[in-house]
This record gives sequence, structure tokens and C-alpha cells, in this order.
Amino acid sequence: MTLFLGLFVAAQATTGDCNPGDKKKDVVNGIVIHADSRKPLKDVSVTAISHSKKKKVVATNNEGSFAFELLEPGKYTFVFEKDGYKKVTKEQVVKADDKFQLNIEMIENMEFEIIPSPFGVYGY
Repeated sequence: MTLFLGLFVAAQATTGDCNPGDKKKDVVNGIVIHADSRKPLKDVSVTAISHSKKKKVVATNNEGSFAFELLEPGKYTFVFEKDGYKKVTKEQVVKADDKFQLNIEMIENMEFEIIPSPFGVYGY
């Protein structure tokens, strides 16, 4: 079963009052959609984990959009999680003054965990 989760991420360097020696910071945003229906997914938890293990977490809105502001350039692991869906993990290098598009496949979680009954085999 092929399932596409469309995630479009664009990075833009922020402009404004920067002091000399300040690192440029990027805005990363995107859209998360259901692979089969192609409809946006809301309330998806999106975590950006930097190489230095700093974490930022946002959630998608009703249109499936999310945004991270002020990410320092570097290597990130992006983790997408929503109940009922398989977790998606993607590594991406965020560069200053660079734009990129990130496409991710994601499928609904059809696996169920079987838990033994506390009442035994016969239900007593």
C-alpha cells in the first residue's frame, strides 16, 4: 500500500535587525496531508530535533500547515506523529538563505496490539 504524506517545507532566512556575529536563523514551514485522501491532517505533532539535541515542537493547523521560526542552520531530524498514523522521521539539513521541498510518505497505522485478557482463556 503506497501512501504519500505531502510535506512541503520551505526555508527562508529571516531578515531584520541582526547584530554582527549573530547566526542567521531560518523559518521552516510545510503542509501535512493524508496519503490516500490527499486531505490536510490537523493536530499532527511535528518535532524538529537539532544535532545538538535541542527540540522544538509545533502542531499542524486545520489546513495541515505548520511552521518553525528561528531555526539555526544545521542538521535536523523532523518527527511527525499523530494517533492512528505511523510515525515518520526525516533528516534534513537546514541552510541559511536556501529553500527546499521535503516530500514524505506516511500511512495509517493498521497494526493492533493484542493484550491477553486478565480473565484467562475461558473468561472466568
